[in-house]
Amino acid sequence: MIKNETVLYILVLSGLSDLPSLQLPLFLVFLLVYLMTLTGNLLIVLLICTDSHLQTPMYFFLGTLACLDMGYSSVTTPRMLFDLYAQRRLISVQACITQIYFFLFLINSEIVLLAVMSYDRYVAICHPLHYTQIMHWKTCVLLVSVALTFGLIQPLPHTLSLLNLIFCSSKPLQSFFCDLPQLLQVSCGDTFINLLFILFCGILFGGGILFLTFYPYIIILKTILKIPSKAMRSKAFSTCSSHLTVVFIFYGTTFCNYLDPNAKDSRAASLFYAVLTPLLNPLIYSLRNQDLKKSITRSIHQGK
Repeated sequence: MIKNETVLYILVLSGLSDLPSLQLPLFLVFLLVYLMTLTGNLLIVLLICTDSHLQTPMYFFLGTLACLDMGYSSVTTPRMLFDLYAQRRLISVQACITQIYFFLFLINSEIVLLAVMSYDRYVAICHPLHYTQIMHWKTCVLLVSVALTFGLIQPLPHTLSLLNLIFCSSKPLQSFFCDLPQLLQVSCGDTFINLLFILFCGILFGGGILFLTFYPYIIILKTILKIPSKAMRSKAFSTCSSHLTVVFIFYGTTFCNYLDPNAKDSRAASLFYAVLTPLLNPLIYSLRNQDLKKSITRSIHQGK
């Protein structure tokens, strides 16, 4: 135990702004963002479940992505809304560690799922005649199960090691929710092992999954360029563009947050990937996907 230090059981979040006059406007803005996130992702899930034209492996993975987006948005945003409304920004150490675990579970599951979706596009474009044989429903369920299992197991060492740390710093967490790098910064214990393990997992798992996500697109690009028909090339590109856009936004904001958590713009990066990305994903897929547009049109006509 470190002398002359008071052990903290309640932590303070820095939040989005210290100005009292901004708390209510920010609450209303992000309440609207959260409701739009839930509505957009839930709409995609309902369309996939009810429209037989969308009950394919590609949309099964997209529906799973929508569920994960709703999940990790719900881990962070309601707590942020409560803090904005109550203007307290206090959270217990146990609640903070719990939030970190569920956030990492959903984020890690989504990282693996994005790699699975890359593989699905690879099989669809490079091996179209064997697509139904390779990507049958048992394979799809197995791949999603692997993503969720990895998401459940990978954060356990991180969160269990946090239980042994002592928190005695009076500095607030430089975020609006509990995240691993910011929590380690306010610990007065030795965090070398924690940081080493984060680096190890980032290189081993993060680098490996990043390779599995982008490598199929090298083969996909070579295959598309060999297609003689311009219309077929355009169609092939369009099936990949939405997924690639989501991947670049997800990894770009994640790297900005975790590579330098002390940076002045790290809070903006956290806000983007924890709150805004789950809102953008359904918009990106619905705006660029002709099948989803047709499904929405059919649903509107049936409703009328």
